[in-house]
Amino acid sequence: MQKNVQYMKSGGLKKWFSEKWVDIGSKKKGGGYKPCGRKSASGSKRKYPKCVPLAKATRMSESQRASAVRRKRARAQGVGGKPTNVKTFAKS
Repeated sequence: MQKNVQYMKSGGLKKWFSEKWVDIGSKKKGGGYKPCGRKSASGSKRKYPKCVPLAKATRMSESQRASAVRRKRARAQGVGGKPTNVKTFAKS
């Protein structure tokens, strides 16, 4: 029982919310990534974001990032009012 309490303190939903989420589909000019999300999907020029935590984005290779974004944008988004999720890393 004590082990489960220790695990919950170190990770889980609290950690998920505290991470910095970025859009790996749009890079900034000086380097880095734009923050995840858009103000309005209908009025936005930006394509649908593929969001991952910054720590994961920095570990990914350029081809892995491109593959994840390509697979995300290939799927129909907003089906049933919800975004469509794709796996960040494709099966090899």
